[in-house]
Amino acid sequence: MPQETSVSPLTTVTDNTFAELVLASDRPVVVDFWAEWCPPCKMIEKSLVELAREFGDRMVIAKLNSDDNPQATRRYGVMSLPTLLVFRRGEVVGSRPKLHLRQSLTMHAGL
Repeated sequence: MPQETSVSPLTTVTDNTFAELVLASDRPVVVDFWAEWCPPCKMIEKSLVELAREFGDRMVIAKLNSDDNPQATRRYGVMSLPTLLVFRRGEVVGSRPKLHLRQSLTMHAGL
């Protein structure tokens, strides 16, 4: 029986695409700073996928591998992983655990 594949609703961001996909976005953007070696990063991914599907096109939820993209990681002072930063109109407006993140994202998405 073929295994069903699912396309992730998360956007991949890099140092090269950060300005275009995050800072210039007309929608709020959540950036998940993560690394392959980080177990909590893998745990939070399921919640981020669920939230990305829930918010649809009202918001972008993105992942940035901190090991592969040190410029953005340094620029925003990310010292531990995972770190979630919420951007609106190119500015950091906050970060929260899932429950608080949902409430915050609802506010920023204009719901």
